[in-house]
Amino acid sequence: MIIGLTGSFGAGKGVVVDYLKTKGFKHYAARDFITEEINRRNLPVNRDSMIEVANELRSEHGPAYIVEELFKRAASSGRDAVIESLRAVAEVHKMKELGAVVIGVDADPEVRYRRIVSRGSETDHVSFEEWLAQEKKESNPDDPTKQDIFGALRESDSIVVNDGTVEELYQKIDKLLS
Repeated sequence: MIIGLTGSFGAGKGVVVDYLKTKGFKHYAARDFITEEINRRNLPVNRDSMIEVANELRSEHGPAYIVEELFKRAASSGRDAVIESLRAVAEVHKMKELGAVVIGVDADPEVRYRRIVSRGSETDHVSFEEWLAQEKKESNPDDPTKQDIFGALRESDSIVVNDGTVEELYQKIDKLLS
């Protein structure tokens, strides 16, 4: 089984990935794929560079290029896999076309902001207002080559609302896997 994972910032995608790894899934991260390209170009690793490089790759190679490359790696491994994180509607459509199941993860914006601040990621040192603006910047419903996290969520096969405990999230994932 190959799962494509999408979701809003701080919704709990990483927690879902970690849980799936305990179930034997191999993890393929779009973030790592894009970071490799950012480093190759000697750019700073931050959210703006991530958006810019991802959008350039999609413009040059097609709107689903990143997840297509990750899907090839996952399929060739012969293992259950999770590909994280789908950011564009075209990526969700491509994953479904290739036979993957797409799961979306979401939660209330204030809850998500508290989560991203507490994790201390290099790209997440921003105020709530900056964070909301950044989230809006990553929603481009009129251009399939650009990121549209909320459009990707809407196109998911299933959406998990991560508004409770970690154990409740695990139960929701187990239900989807059964």
